[in-house]
Amino acid sequence: MEIEKLRILGEASQYDLCNYVSLNQENFTSKKLPGIYHARTQGGCQVPLFKVLMSNHCTNDCNYCINHCHNRFERIEFTPEELISIFLHYYQNHYAEGIFLSSGMPGDADLAMEKMIAVARKLRLEYEYKGYIHLKIIPGASYDMIKRAMSLADRVSVNLESATSSGFEELTSTKDYHNDILRRMKWIERLKKRHPQMAPSGQSTQLIVGANDETDQDILKRAEWLNKHLNINLSYLSPFKPLKETPLEKHDKPADNRTPRLYQAQFLLNSYSFSSDELVLDDDGFLFLDDDPKLLWAKLHQELFPMEVNEASFKELLRVPGIGKISARKIIEARKNGKKITKLDEIKKLGVVVKRAEPFLKLDKNHQTTLTFKF
Repeated sequence: MEIEKLRILGEASQYDLCNYVSLNQENFTSKKLPGIYHARTQGGCQVPLFKVLMSNHCTNDCNYCINHCHNRFERIEFTPEELISIFLHYYQNHYAEGIFLSSGMPGDADLAMEKMIAVARKLRLEYEYKGYIHLKIIPGASYDMIKRAMSLADRVSVNLESATSSGFEELTSTKDYHNDILRRMKWIERLKKRHPQMAPSGQSTQLIVGANDETDQDILKRAEWLNKHLNINLSYLSPFKPLKETPLEKHDKPADNRTPRLYQAQFLLNSYSFSSDELVLDDDGFLFLDDDPKLLWAKLHQELFPMEVNEASFKELLRVPGIGKISARKIIEARKNGKKITKLDEIKKLGVVVKRAEPFLKLDKNHQTTLTFKF
């Protein structure tokens, strides 16, 4: 019976992202080992997490979710003891290195939170588990429950789902965007500032791409706001997937490369000092899917290029396609040590993607490519 619960509630949890890649069924293990998800970190490492819903009981009517309240199927849930037993078996056998725990909302947000917190508390205090715990905060949860969750978890998250309140209203009528979601996210940030030891990995959130009429501009402005006001430097983006027996089962999926382009644009905002107003969008507020956003920006600002690699500042180097934060730092460090860069092979060794960067660079004023891009 527990294995069947695990299969159902493990599959139901897969749409809560806990890494920066888009949903990929290959990230889940075979049915012989349900509930294990291979999360990929920003550094490229894969980490197996035990990832499951505590319960699929839910009184919310989210139009994209298989667990919405109007769907008729058998509802099941784990007791804290059942879930702990399965996780410890996985952990002790090195199948999982951490736990990501979420839940539907069976009528009361604090009731759902209490059960998840019980799992985390027992793991920490009774079983002396010191590994990774990610707890999903249920929309509408009380301040006290959030504080308790943060005292036990490494990371917490509230799913924002939509970039705007109007977009949120397209997806559900049972949750309030500003009160149930944003207010709770602000509480988390406030608690984090007061108690830095709580949830040491911080908070994260997730937005669904393509389930409503929101534009890429809407999504990117919200990502920019989240970074500035809530210290969330990467919002996970989940491409909408129509599911049978949901109100949106006939809704179109977004283009395959829309979510990856949004991730690229979000990195420009949060890591490369771009503003959302600088990003190149079409007249309807969407990214151009055929071009990397950074490359497209550079093509449209030919007055800034080619840039002298031996004179450009760190921020200026970050504007060059093919140069990332690590390679830009290495270039600056080489210059501080008296190194003058005169050859492409030299910047290649510093991590620059030469094929992309070459048209935009001068090397000691000797190497120069005339830009002939068309747009």
